[in-house]
Amino acid sequence: MTSALFSPIRLADLELSNRIVVAPMCQYSAADGVATDWHITHLGMLANSGAGLVVVEATHVERRGRITHGCLGLYSDECEAALTRVIAHCHRIGTAKFGVQLAHAGRNASSQRPWEGAKALATGEDPWPTIAPSALPFGAGWHTPSAMTEDDMAHVRDSFVQAARRAVRIGFDLIELHLAHGYLLHSFVSPLSNKRNDQWGGSLEGRMRFPIEVARAV
Repeated sequence: MTSALFSPIRLADLELSNRIVVAPMCQYSAADGVATDWHITHLGMLANSGAGLVVVEATHVERRGRITHGCLGLYSDECEAALTRVIAHCHRIGTAKFGVQLAHAGRNASSQRPWEGAKALATGEDPWPTIAPSALPFGAGWHTPSAMTEDDMAHVRDSFVQAARRAVRIGFDLIELHLAHGYLLHSFVSPLSNKRNDQWGGSLEGRMRFPIEVARAV
């Protein structure tokens, strides 16, 4: 009996050899957003795992959008060059297609790595200002983010677009936008984190406006 799991599937112009997808796994091993030899080893191992598609960990579209100091980014030429090396290696040695998950952590940014406590970075840990739809912290003890202005939203939207362009130049086979886990785009959708009373908040239509604008721009 043939299993659908091991049969090919086509997503737009992308042909996958099977329906097995390795989900994004944050490695917290980047150097100021730049991929390292850790990523060569980690992703190179998965290139020949048998999966049809491997999605690279949450890759942040601007420096302040990183979750932690160790999170991957795609917001500079240095970030792009490092990931180009990683993905070229994976395509050369492996059979899997590679996708990238573009992300912005929003009010969940400026956090410790999980093994450091997974709490908001303290004063002596080089924290950075965070942004969100509303000036509401993620939880007790977390940084209070700045409520985003329309200029902030335009900047973030354009950062997603620029990161997507970099991803295409790198040679990624697929781009995924991160709209979950309470990160920036998801926090616009949720009425728990979006208390705006302008066109970017209120009704579901208003709360969806910015994520949809980002998706359309990308």
